[in-house]
Amino acid sequence: MAKLFGIFACLLIVALDATAGILGIKAEAAQNQEKHLRLWLFECKEPSHDAFVLGVAAACLLAIAHVLANLLGGCSVCATDDIKQASPSRKLSMACLVFTWIIMAVGMGLLVIGTMANNKSRASCGFSHHHFFSIGGILCFIHAIFSVAYYTTASMLLAP
Repeated sequence: MAKLFGIFACLLIVALDATAGILGIKAEAAQNQEKHLRLWLFECKEPSHDAFVLGVAAACLLAIAHVLANLLGGCSVCATDDIKQASPSRKLSMACLVFTWIIMAVGMGLLVIGTMANNKSRASCGFSHHHFFSIGGILCFIHAIFSVAYYTTASMLLAP
């Protein structure tokens, strides 16, 4: 039964992260459909409501996947063992946990920046910054890999 739950949890985390990644990439496509006027490094653009909605959805799904992976993974790294004396499994679990937090922070930041740039009240001109949504979407896929790796190694450590 525990194996079946573990497989379901991994599939759920991957599904949430993959959906967030696809929504991030679709938000980039929706943003590129709007009017752009470009002169060297400067760009004026209209905000896209579709990109805004897709960006919010992608950020929410990434956050849900991250919380779920951390809750289900448990606190296997909370032990008082010294990192130098920890087993390789515990070190791998800790590394995956750290990478999931870093990837989530960067991916969430990119998705939020892209989303805020498409807020209706922000028709803007300035330096061009592209690909926030697509890079954030790609990071969602990478987050899925490290989240599943963290859940798998953490659940191995917690198993009797």
